[in-house]
Amino acid sequence: MAQSRTLQQFFRQFSQGGVLGIALCAAPPLLCHATALAADAAQHSVTNSSARQLQSLAERYFAQQIRYDPLFATYAGERRYDDRLPETLNPGVKAEQVAGLRRLQRELRTVNRARLNASEQISDDLLAYELRNTLRLAPFRDELMPLNQMDSVPVTLAQFASGQSAQALNTVADYEIFLRRLEQLPQWLKQATLNMRQGMRSGIVLPRSLVTAMLPQFQQLLNENVREHAYYAPVLHFPASFSAADQARLSLAYEHAIAQQILPALRDFTAFLQHDYLPASRSSSAWSALPGGTAWYSAWVASQTTTTLNPEQIHAIGLREVARIQSEYVTLGPRLGYHGQPEDLPSWVEQQAGFRPYKSEAEVLDAYRAIDAKVRAKLPALFASMPKAALDIRAEPEISRAAASDHYSPPAPDGSRPGIFWAVITNANEYSTVGMTTLFLHEGQPGHHFHLALQQELDMPQFRKLGGNNAYTEGWALYAETLGHEMGLYQDDPAAYFGHLNDEMLRATRLVVDTGIHAKGWTREESIAYLQKTLGYSEAVARQCIERYMAWPGQALGYKIGALKILELRHKAEQELGKNFDIRAFHSAILSDGALPLSMLESKILAWIAAQKASARAQ
Repeated sequence: MAQSRTLQQFFRQFSQGGVLGIALCAAPPLLCHATALAADAAQHSVTNSSARQLQSLAERYFAQQIRYDPLFATYAGERRYDDRLPETLNPGVKAEQVAGLRRLQRELRTVNRARLNASEQISDDLLAYELRNTLRLAPFRDELMPLNQMDSVPVTLAQFASGQSAQALNTVADYEIFLRRLEQLPQWLKQATLNMRQGMRSGIVLPRSLVTAMLPQFQQLLNENVREHAYYAPVLHFPASFSAADQARLSLAYEHAIAQQILPALRDFTAFLQHDYLPASRSSSAWSALPGGTAWYSAWVASQTTTTLNPEQIHAIGLREVARIQSEYVTLGPRLGYHGQPEDLPSWVEQQAGFRPYKSEAEVLDAYRAIDAKVRAKLPALFASMPKAALDIRAEPEISRAAASDHYSPPAPDGSRPGIFWAVITNANEYSTVGMTTLFLHEGQPGHHFHLALQQELDMPQFRKLGGNNAYTEGWALYAETLGHEMGLYQDDPAAYFGHLNDEMLRATRLVVDTGIHAKGWTREESIAYLQKTLGYSEAVARQCIERYMAWPGQALGYKIGALKILELRHKAEQELGKNFDIRAFHSAILSDGALPLSMLESKILAWIAAQKASARAQ
């Protein structure tokens, strides 16, 4: 169902929550905190039945999440479903999943919220929100479009097989578990084919351009030389501890499964894509072109932004932000040696060969490690807490580079895998330096790594530790890019500052083109041309961006909407607290409860500001 797909999009279980009410007291901060803790403890001794009920519901909700979405479970470090693929393409299984969520929702309404402490009330609000959000999306038939160039179970399995992703491949048992998962792919492809044929009959099909973009991925998976197949990769990298007998047995088992089960299924599915589905795919680009698509897109917008903003309002915000950022180009251009029209600065930068000095993938990765070293030296001045998990920097596996964007994978909760910044390096010779600093601040630290790794350390239910929402997750990471100013990374490097502005411009243009495509009748070609002109992108890069927004409606809206809210809250805190504003304390307040819908985040930070003011008056 819709929620399962978003979970697979890098934990994108996007949600919106209720309003959090936090009582304030005017006592000195330590006394206030101690009094609140004592009151909570006293109340808890009397009312812990409500807390136990909430805890049970939260545990059942998370258990259902990982049961129905075993790929999310793997990404989240929950190993019990590492041998399974999702079954929610089956209509009966999806109906069972929805019924379970409705039961949880009914039971949650019986919890006496007034008898929960402040932390539990946040969990109660978030659980209620996630259930509402998921059930709002449930009636829409996205299981009839079960994959695209951005989301594909077969490609995900290839990434897992590389040993560079979330699937554990360290022991003989791990190899056997992953093989059982691979052996389920033919059945998954069979069900996907049935669903897609139903979509063809009901008009719920992918745009033709997305099918065209997806076909090369499947053609790459049709490697008839089994020992060079992506799924055979684990066999090529046996740990030294494996016995010769285990290596021989596993090699034969993988070879047999790929040759006898998986390759025939992939051949059939690729032929279906090419000869049946592609001709039946649609020429339109908009989600609103689907049956019920306007309401469907509105549901995605609400889910991805955690706001009540409509597409028209978001489109207008995007246009304002584009104009504001272009005004920054006026003064920046001459610092780069450019003296033309400000709106043409991105195209000029794109043409400068001096910004593309790399000759190998290793050189690009080394440059990112140098940026990381600079950032690490600046972090203590901005953050009171650092993640315990390490951050690694790796190149995106080759099979997924064509459609991938640079991204981050959270660490495994058990510490077996670090947080990973994945750099997509398709051609080192064309890799530009200008966007590397701002990209690292977003995907590495203090962006996604500080949010997602720190969130895993918090004392909260699993669905909060390992979940989140798009507007907060991407909004925080985009806000983190602005911290390059405080770190001194942009002042003396106008190219890096241009990279920051251009990436911010990208997020602003997303508000324009996402709503333009899905709500305002923009064509794919018009949208590509807009990105080329506004961002200076090549046609190929602009096309890849637009096709991502076509495949993931509304997802690209969360970045700018979330970042604008965090910046608004910071500005308000700076204004109201004046000399008492502490950036480290503000960042702790933003991060200390994990991902919150923007309405809850705003309520929390307004309460934090009031508490800081009360503390200052009392001193």
